[in-house]
Amino acid sequence: MSVGPPRGSLSAVVAAEGYPDDLKLAFEQYLEGLVVKSPSEVDGLFSAMRYSLLAGGKRIRPVLAMATQRSLGREPSEILPFAAAVEMIHTYSLIHDDLPAMDDDDLRRGIPTLHKVEGEATAILAGDALYAEAIHHLLTEQHATPNALVAATVQLTAATGLGGMVGGQYLDVHGLAPDGAKGLLLLHGLKTGALIRASVECVLLLAESVPSSAGTALRTYAEQLGVLFQVVDDILDVSGTEEQIGKPPGSDLRHGRRTYVTEYGLDEAVEMANLLHKAAIDALEPLGSDAAELRVIADHVATRTV
Repeated sequence: MSVGPPRGSLSAVVAAEGYPDDLKLAFEQYLEGLVVKSPSEVDGLFSAMRYSLLAGGKRIRPVLAMATQRSLGREPSEILPFAAAVEMIHTYSLIHDDLPAMDDDDLRRGIPTLHKVEGEATAILAGDALYAEAIHHLLTEQHATPNALVAATVQLTAATGLGGMVGGQYLDVHGLAPDGAKGLLLLHGLKTGALIRASVECVLLLAESVPSSAGTALRTYAEQLGVLFQVVDDILDVSGTEEQIGKPPGSDLRHGRRTYVTEYGLDEAVEMANLLHKAAIDALEPLGSDAAELRVIADHVATRTV
């Protein structure tokens, strides 16, 4: 398998070659064209933001949002402003994660991390600005009813604040998650899962009129996908190479962080990933062929190397 040694393997039959590249391309083109109105004196900060924002990757969260939109029978391009907001928030979190006070990483996606290029102060400010511009972009560019737009913004900010991504990062950095499986699920459900779930949930809120069966299926899928992403991430940290993951492996081990591998061992983590992958796929059954791209995204997450 691509994320671990021969001792275990994932059951996915569709690899990354089936990724929704049309959605990814449309998103990349939209992101490339983003212009933020700001004084010319801060052009250097905007350039720093773009350095990290345009660094590549599979764009799982925005593509997930666009694939969710398509599964509802709607045009994916209609959700691009929200998708961009999600990616800006994700990028801000990566910039801050890489800082010396956090993970202290020199590489991200195979290129020097922002603080190595522009210095720590600019990296911190670029992350701060990305979060603010994400919310501004969502509120000013996303077409939806006022009620739907407010609901989606509330959901997104909740998923990235104390009860979401940042809260999970705090638990991780300070080792405060409760012992055992429930503590680990709490930690990563906040740190990683919350933004992945929001990438689906906010699309449902923006759409408003979604059949309850579809909403339930998509929320269950997102829940399983969020945990799957973290389990595979933990496997990659011990079994991946720098060429595969774009940065030196072993970051979690160096910082004494709790992971699914440290908690359960590599073999059991691989088996857990298999089960989560199957659960995510099974959750989509009520949507039939409309969820084809979402299935491929789950396959990619299960077999990813970056």
